[in-house]
Parts: sequence; structure tokens; C-alpha cells
Amino acid sequence: MKDVTMKKSGFINGALITTLGIVIAKVLGIVYVVPFHELIGDKGGALYGYAYTIYTLFMSLASAGVPLAISKLVSEYQTEGYYNAKNRVFVIGKKISLLLGFICFIIIVFTAPLLAKAILGNAFGGNTIEDVTYVIRVIAIAILIVPTLSIYRGYFEGHKLFSPPSISQVIEQIVRVLVIIFGSYLALKVFKLNLTTSVGIALFGASIGAIISYIYLVDKYLKNRKIFKERIRKVNEPKITDKAIFRKICYYAIPFILIDVFKASYNYVDMVTVVKNLVKYASFKTADAEIIYSMLSTWSNKFNMIILAVSTGVVVSLIPNLTESIVKKDKDKIENKINQSLVVLLFLIVPMTLGISFLAKPIWILFYGNSTFGPSVLSFYIFVGFFISLFTCLVTIIQVLKDYKIVLISLLSGLVIKILLNKYLLVSFYKLNLPAYYGVITASIIGYFISSIICLIILRRKYNINLEGVVKNFIDIMCGSLLMILVLMIIKLFIPITASTRIGNIVIILIYALIGIITYFVYGYFSKLTRKVFGKDIFKVLYGLIIRK
Repeated sequence: MKDVTMKKSGFINGALITTLGIVIAKVLGIVYVVPFHELIGDKGGALYGYAYTIYTLFMSLASAGVPLAISKLVSEYQTEGYYNAKNRVFVIGKKISLLLGFICFIIIVFTAPLLAKAILGNAFGGNTIEDVTYVIRVIAIAILIVPTLSIYRGYFEGHKLFSPPSISQVIEQIVRVLVIIFGSYLALKVFKLNLTTSVGIALFGASIGAIISYIYLVDKYLKNRKIFKERIRKVNEPKITDKAIFRKICYYAIPFILIDVFKASYNYVDMVTVVKNLVKYASFKTADAEIIYSMLSTWSNKFNMIILAVSTGVVVSLIPNLTESIVKKDKDKIENKINQSLVVLLFLIVPMTLGISFLAKPIWILFYGNSTFGPSVLSFYIFVGFFISLFTCLVTIIQVLKDYKIVLISLLSGLVIKILLNKYLLVSFYKLNLPAYYGVITASIIGYFISSIICLIILRRKYNINLEGVVKNFIDIMCGSLLMILVLMIIKLFIPITASTRIGNIVIILIYALIGIITYFVYGYFSKLTRKVFGKDIFKVLYGLIIRK
């Protein structure tokens, strides 16, 4: 029997469905940090962050590009009516993902001691090289599973079937969170194992979550194979060899891989410079420097993931829809989808970023308790998430337009700026009696900003994409967001922004968030911004997402 949830979606529906699923997954990824932080502390958080930074970098190589390439190529062949080639894309994609995953796993396992040494250098008093080596090897196991899981997601998304991949991400995160919380609790409190082993068990949750999510998607695929065999047009399909398909997958995947590798490289630059330079140039003790790094790589980054979830949802929906318009050579729809994707992204992430920054202190106290550095790190670091989201959307558009030279130039320009400025700004901020770690954050923001500007210039000048609508809507979005912040600042005169208990901070955050959301959407309604961004039928779309037939 055909699964009733397997329905194709247009761009806005797909973007909302995917974004909702990813945001739920990321929120689950935030909820667990309260008990997890209580269990492992900042030292364990730094250890967890080291492993995940390495994992993210290698996952970029193993799977980041291939699923998006699969989605793009499946959409392309489906539109052209090349059904045999489309099915072989799926088979070849799985083979590539298995091979890349295995190669990356071997590399991580054997180079873990060298990576640990590069992270810590000669610093002592915190985690040891042996500790870091162990957790890096544990997280490597997930790389054997996640790439193939991602291929299934890309195949579904290429058919504009966004619900199953979104649900699979929620399932993956739920299982992962359960393993992290109960695994680390049992390890530390029941079996009295050491901190390093407990963090290793928590990291293994990524592998368990991926396995369960993979089983779910395979089941969906097997039960709904008729949908994937549907033919929307009849053509004389040319003979396309497996070798040609392989080359095309690589051709499409490499730019996506580069995008994620370069983004992961920002974190890698921080990983190998922050602790050592805070100790050497800013008079930090190693333990305190590791606390700062854990806040950047693990604890603050959890909230950035919510901002990034929005861009991911928009991008996942944009790729097959924009590819379809490019194949049909419909310039008006190409321009419309590019503009719509940017406006939808900005409409969602601008108020979210400003809101989280404004509420940084109660949010930090709620999740992690009182901290000397935490609130100030989060209030500024959340803007890195904003610029990553904007850049991700822009560079993906350039990639789908097949301008790979500009993709590389924008990526390389931003990373070079990050590398050149990281140490310099850290030292400069310290000499100016500003938090030294603000220099590191500023270097990331400038890097992503420059990369985004390059993409915008190319869209305007080379592809003649009219971005005036984006600019006008952005001004409206900023007006609504600043009005929201102004209202919250007035509320702050009457309601304290922090409380001494977690329950109190939950209430405060909910009050401020509710007032902020109402203010922003009331402005959006009366200024007609909401209709400009999502169209006249936005409320019908939302109703359809809630009550899906």
C-alpha cells in the first residue's frame, strides 16, 4: 500500500517542511545539552568539540557533496525523462558513499594521534593527547554509516519528497540524544567510568542514531517504490553509461564538498589556534582557554545550528526546484526562486539571530548555568551562524548555476581571510581590553561576509539576477526585527531578563520570545511583508502542512 506521507512538494512547501524537520532535530540537539553539560562539564565539552570538529571535516569529504549531487542529478534526469539513468544514479551514489566513508574512517583511525597533537600542541593541564585520540577514533565509526544514509535522503529530495528525509533527521537526533544522555549518565554515575570513556559513549550516539534513521528510510523506500518509478513524460532516453553518471556525480558533488570542507575548515582553524594563542598571547590558563574553545565549538555552536537549520531547509528544497527551472531554461522562474530563497532565509534568520543575541544571558544560564564567559560568547557568536546561513544559500545558488570557479574563489577568499585575521584579531582585541575571543569570532564573520559579497556581485553582474526585491524586503525585515528588539528593551524595564533558577529563566525566555514573535509577525502582517515573502496563499500552505491529507 502506498504511504500517504509520500507527497511531492513545491519550493515553499518543501522549504517549510525541510526547515521544520531540521529545526526540530536541532532543537532536540540543544535540549540534551542541559543534563549533558552537567555531567561532563567544560573539560568534557572541549573533548566532545575536538571530536566533532574532526568528524565534521571528514564528513564533508565523505558525504556532504554526494547527496546534494544526487538530489540535483535525480531532479535533472526526472525532468528530462531519463528514468533508467535516474535509477542508476542512486545505485552508483551508494557505492561512492560506501567507498568514501571507508577511506575516511581508515584515515581518521590512523591519523588520530597526529590530529590530537595538532590540537593541543604542548599545552598541559587539561585533556591529554591520548584522550583526544580516543574520542576522535570513536566518532570515526559514524562515517561508515552516515554517507549511505545521506544518499537515501538525497534521492528522496531529488523527487521533491521532503517529509521522509525530514522525519529521518528527527529520528536520528532523538536516538542520538537518548544515547548521549543515558549513556554518559550510566558511564559516569552507575559504572563510575572516567570522563574520556563517557564522552566516547556519548559520541557513539551518532552511529546508533544513523543506523536507526537508515532503517527508517530504507523501509520508506521499499514501501513506496511505485512513486520512484512514475514517469511524467515519454522520451527516447539516450544511452548514458555508468562511467558518465559517475563523472557527473563527481562533477556536481565536488563543489558541494568544497563548500562543507571550507566551512569545516573555519572550525579547524579555531581548533588549532584558539587554545594555544589564548594561552600564549592573552594570559589565559590552559583550562580556561579550553573552556572558551568548548563554548565556541560545542556549547554556543548548538544555538548556531538552529540558524543553520533554516538555511539547510531552504537549500535542500531549492536545489531540485532551481535545477528543474535551469533544465527548462525558464529565466523568470530561475530569478524568482533565487530571490524567494534569499528573502525566505532572511525573513526567518534575522529576527532569530537578534532574538538569541538579546536573550543570550538567560539562555546560557538556563542551559549551562552561571558562566564568566558564556553569555558574552553566545551573544556575539550567534552572528557567525547568521553569516554562515546567508553564505551557504548564496554559494549553493552559484553552484547550481554551475559557476564552479566563483564557488572556489568565494570559499578560498573567506578562508584565507579567516586564517590571516584569526591570531591578529585575537591579539588586537586583547590589547584593546576587549575579550580576546571576540577577535576569533570577528575573523569568522568577516570571512563569511566577504564570501557572500562575492556571490552577490556575481549573481547581479554575471547572471543579471535582479536583487532589488531582496534589498527592499531586507529593509522591511530589518525594520520588523529592530522593532521587535525595541519592544523587548522596553519590556526589560519591567521584567528582569534573568532569574536565579532554571524554571525562572524558562519563564523569562518564553515571555520575551512570545512578545518578540508576536511583534515581528504583527509588523509582517500589517506591512504585508509576510505575503511578499511567502505569497498570498501562505496561510493555506501552513494549514496544509499541519493537516496533511
